[in-house]
Amino acid sequence: MKKKIFLTIGFALLIGFIANWSIIIYGVRQLKGQLAIIYNTKPVTEILNDSSIPDSIKIKLKLIEEVRKYAIDSLGLKNTENYQAYYDQKGKPVLWVLTASEPFSMKAYKWKYPFLGKLSYKGFFSKEAGEAEEKQFMQKGYDTDLSPVSAWSTLGWFRDPILSGMLKRKEGSLAELIIHEMTHATLYVKSDVTFNENLATFIGEKGAQKFLSERMPEETDDYNQRLYDNKLYSSNVVHSVSKLDSLYKDSHFLSLTRKEKYKAKYKMIASILSDMNKLPYHKPEKYRWNFINDKLPGNTWFLSFSDYHEAQPMLEQIYADSCKSDVKALVAYFKTKYGK
Repeated sequence: MKKKIFLTIGFALLIGFIANWSIIIYGVRQLKGQLAIIYNTKPVTEILNDSSIPDSIKIKLKLIEEVRKYAIDSLGLKNTENYQAYYDQKGKPVLWVLTASEPFSMKAYKWKYPFLGKLSYKGFFSKEAGEAEEKQFMQKGYDTDLSPVSAWSTLGWFRDPILSGMLKRKEGSLAELIIHEMTHATLYVKSDVTFNENLATFIGEKGAQKFLSERMPEETDDYNQRLYDNKLYSSNVVHSVSKLDSLYKDSHFLSLTRKEKYKAKYKMIASILSDMNKLPYHKPEKYRWNFINDKLPGNTWFLSFSDYHEAQPMLEQIYADSCKSDVKALVAYFKTKYGK
């Protein structure tokens, strides 16, 4: 009897292993990519003591350490060993993220991962591997996007390094990025991309504003103008998700041929972007769509903004009403809510 039980368990494990072979291969490739970065990092202290390193880099590295300590002490974020090592990207992207969605539905495709749950994106340290998987989705008719990212969080699995590309950011943007990623390391809710990214976005922005006002007040106006433009832009993109959703569910649209559906879809997207080009940005050149040179985006572009900005009004209300506009209290609020 025991032999039969063991054989059954062994067979089940074998079936499970075969069924998950693709995710195992993917995991091994991601581990290899992550370790390649970690093995080629240098301690920040070593960079600071290297006379051949430009002062401009050292100033930004010292700023990151100041932001990191501030986020721990004043914002209540978790103290980890992240951002204490430096990786030189040699001017090249190191991670690409793939997103996909159905062509006539505002529904993102979700990949299933061990421990993390279902996520609406998939990362690749090899651009070629990302393009190969993107091609598979495109052949099935999905909207897709494959883009490089400037930072990511390993949620404590590894010591996240400072990437050289981060240092190109202005002070406020850099502070926001570090606080954003530290929020992920502090609180992560399985399978809830929208909550995780919206919370990190909210705390990153509020935390950066607080840090600048206390430590670098001369940078506050510039950052607040950039933040205003970004919020104006992103809120309009998020609002447009419902417009596209209504179009796809319209009875007339459903009666169209596939070719006609694509025509109606991109006509609405062009109209949305045209209206957004008229918004009163402080720096319009950064946000206005170039219809001559830029390809019109698909559903994935709109949905990615929802992942990061859809819940901002809800978080703003909790921040003001339940947390008395205190970032540290907001962090504690959600840690208590999710038992972290």
